[in-house]
Amino acid sequence: MADTLVSYAGPDVTGGPVARLTLDSPHNRNALSSRLVEQLHAGLRDAAADPAVRVLVLGHTGGTFCAGADLSETAGGDPFDTTADRARELTTVLRSIVESPLPVVAAIDGHVRAGGLGLVGACDIAVAGPRSTFALTEARIGVAPAIISLTLLPKMSARAAARYYLTGETFTAGRAAEIGLITLAAEDVTAAVDRLVADLGRGSPQGLAASKALTTAHILEGFDRDAERLAVESADLFASDEAREGISAFLQKRPPRWVQ
Repeated sequence: MADTLVSYAGPDVTGGPVARLTLDSPHNRNALSSRLVEQLHAGLRDAAADPAVRVLVLGHTGGTFCAGADLSETAGGDPFDTTADRARELTTVLRSIVESPLPVVAAIDGHVRAGGLGLVGACDIAVAGPRSTFALTEARIGVAPAIISLTLLPKMSARAAARYYLTGETFTAGRAAEIGLITLAAEDVTAAVDRLVADLGRGSPQGLAASKALTTAHILEGFDRDAERLAVESADLFASDEAREGISAFLQKRPPRWVQ
């Protein structure tokens, strides 16, 4: 279907105890539009509800895993209300990944930007290939990686978070593994993910769910404590004059006024 932005393949298609969710909106680099987030959330629910699924793999089509927020959706309407609603949508889908009883494995062989890193951070295991690059570019358009901090800060080293939050510079899969953002940098993403899926498939549903819960409890505490505050903070930033200038500059492919 033309409006399918996230495709779902269950065990009847994959031939094993694995479901695959694929971000399939390459025309806008799998940006986190409202429709894509809604379909991603639906796929997570479908996988969790299927007793035959013990592992979920999150992949992508095209050369970009996820480019972050769909900035074209910020136009029109009240910028504060629109951004607050979008932030809460993103919070919900990130939390769904974290609290799913299924191990979620990210299979990345493309670029990841801004909010896309939040998806990576939410996954339990992340594998990235040689075509992968990463960057947190929010500060360059006058905003901040607010909501995605809920999944990034528990995974990345503090020094690396400070560096890449502030500079917006691009880094490789190897560097992402060094700082804890991903689990493994691999030359062959498919082969590496298949090996992990085989190992995960040896776990019982109860054992996998209970073991995962031990690793995610502190992350969920952060959601409970900080999610609404960060949604409001994100909305305030996006509604500011600086952010309007930064987003306009980005969409118009020109430097913002604060860049000499």
